[in-house]
Amino acid sequence: MSSNRRHFCRLLALGALLAVCLPSEAGLPELIQRAKPSIVLVGTYAATDNPRFSFRGSGFVVGAGNALITNVHVLPEPDQLGGEAERSLMVQVRRPDGSWGERAAQIVALDREHDLALLHFEGPGAPALKLQAELAREGSEVAIMGFPVGGALGFSTVTHRGTVSAVTPIALPAPGSSGLNERAVRQLRNGSFDIYQLDATAYPGNSGGPVLDMQTGAVIGILNMVLVKGSKESALGSPTGISYAIPALYAAQLLSGHPEY
Repeated sequence: MSSNRRHFCRLLALGALLAVCLPSEAGLPELIQRAKPSIVLVGTYAATDNPRFSFRGSGFVVGAGNALITNVHVLPEPDQLGGEAERSLMVQVRRPDGSWGERAAQIVALDREHDLALLHFEGPGAPALKLQAELAREGSEVAIMGFPVGGALGFSTVTHRGTVSAVTPIALPAPGSSGLNERAVRQLRNGSFDIYQLDATAYPGNSGGPVLDMQTGAVIGILNMVLVKGSKESALGSPTGISYAIPALYAAQLLSGHPEY
């Protein structure tokens, strides 16, 4: 083979490599642009509060456009709503012009075992994200979206990228009884299930936000820091900083039980 032909073949190989690598890199801005209108703020509203809207966590739109998924632990306790405080559940949905619109919301269903909640909000719908109904593969490239640290950084949708580091059981037996807490014991009794361990960094405020597959744009998981760490890391002396997510297949099951949404 001549040197010119070898050089041409190397260029072809390099071009093929770039063709494989570029879609993931070039696709992230487009994925963010498509998914951003679907990411919502979840909180409470009361005329006597300051500020009136109190942020509690992230969520994302599913179904026909007026339903959303978040974590159960993001929601206030029932005794914190209504009553003399006249506090109500509220979400903020992005309008077409990019501003936020407050919408009254109601709880449709709770899956406490997987810490998932299905809500319905009033007013115009928003673009919905697709839920992946099967477990993602380890090594999948993902983007997580939400509102880390809540209002401290302003209510701008923030995206971090990473990979699914492991598909692992949520609860592991602790070396000794001193390493167990009430949540971990309850999870072991109820039976373990697989969750995602991510190398993407999540913060308070990210809970309830989606984990998106970089290739398909589908939601493969829901960020969760409370249920999982209370079960899986109860035997550790200090937090690890690892992020976790509940597989979206459980959210798909929750939504399928309410086809009207």
